[in-house]
Amino acid sequence: MTQHRTTARRQNGRAANAAAKHQPFSARNVLKTLGPGLITGASDDDPSGIGTYSQAGAQLGYGIGWTMLLTFPLMTAIQEISARVGRVTGHGIAGNVCKHYPSWLLAVVVTLLFIANTVNIAADLSAMADATKLLIGGPAIVYVVLFGVTSVAAQIFMNYRRYVAVLKWLTLSLFAYVAALAFARVSWTEALAGVLLPHLTWSANYFTTIVAIFGTTISPYLFFWQASQEAEEQRIDPRKHPLIKRHYGAQREFSRIRADTITGMAFSNLIALSIIVTAAASLHAAGKTDIQTSAQAAEALRPIAGPFAEMIFALGIVGTGLLAIPVLAGATAYAVSEGRRWPVGLTRKPKEAIAFYSVLALSGGIGIVLNFTPIDPISALYWSAVVNGVLAVPVMVLLMVMAHHKEVMGRFVIGGWLYGLGWLSTGAMALSVIAMGIGVLL
Repeated sequence: MTQHRTTARRQNGRAANAAAKHQPFSARNVLKTLGPGLITGASDDDPSGIGTYSQAGAQLGYGIGWTMLLTFPLMTAIQEISARVGRVTGHGIAGNVCKHYPSWLLAVVVTLLFIANTVNIAADLSAMADATKLLIGGPAIVYVVLFGVTSVAAQIFMNYRRYVAVLKWLTLSLFAYVAALAFARVSWTEALAGVLLPHLTWSANYFTTIVAIFGTTISPYLFFWQASQEAEEQRIDPRKHPLIKRHYGAQREFSRIRADTITGMAFSNLIALSIIVTAAASLHAAGKTDIQTSAQAAEALRPIAGPFAEMIFALGIVGTGLLAIPVLAGATAYAVSEGRRWPVGLTRKPKEAIAFYSVLALSGGIGIVLNFTPIDPISALYWSAVVNGVLAVPVMVLLMVMAHHKEVMGRFVIGGWLYGLGWLSTGAMALSVIAMGIGVLL
């Protein structure tokens, strides 16, 4: 019987490989091979991130481009570790903290994540509304409600597989920022030098910008989302089980996670670098260094790079917002619900996970409401990215300890160069925060 099962498994594997070889190349087939890593990486370039990158490029020019080269291996390592935790244990980060660590620690982490993500949702909705107003006019607040309600409703009522497919296709909207480079008069020699030759300026503003970039590039909600999505994929695929329970196929799964994560993070940083270079070439070169939001960056491009650059930039803001808001709200819902041991998962019907979807809707709803209050979410956005950078340090320390804990990961504890790179990422984030603090004091 065992011999028969082994033979059947091999035959199925050969059949699957043969089918894969004869599949025609298309964007749809390529997207099918990618998953949580691609969506996570693309959602990192949300409207708030676009505002941070635009501001960095406008204020500091090409010389800040080196941050994208530095953050690529660091964010890839920490995201791969997050994904492995989810795939091995069958639980997200909050679920594992709930099982293995003190309840007060979980409460602090989840509360801060809820606040940061909700403010981020508010800021993203505001940026999307402003960008839409630039494109077609009309009242921005109406667009806030429209985008917010649509994003939340789609997560709650849309079929999970179809919804993930929509998110994957939305990642293509980020190519708008590569296209925007065509309208900017880029000095490629200076741009390349800015990427390869770091030029540091010892000032509070400079290091605050560095922390903001790190905070929006290596952000806690991304860790929670990718780990939870790996766990979610196991719930919907009967062939998958937590690797800590069934070891078969572990190396294949780790290879898939690595390829998916590297692709997603490379895509994310390529787009971020395109935004920085566009802002440096168009805005910094023209002396426009007071950019505060992504919508302002789009509007400022019109007299310098022309109306098409403004339109492309604005369309990208809307597309990335539609991708990022579900990730922000979803990461919050997973973290809170796993911590409370509630049923979780976007594959579940609303009545099967009422508390999970309620947290998701609450986070999105508060994000909408904040746009009706005197609190300006865009004004708080830059500092929210800084706070994310500061808060990422303890979260990353917790993740690294968890990933090396045999009680959590079993035989799949993370070690070697990946473990070292994860700690290097944590150390780099901590050093950037310390440097900012010293700069402020001086």
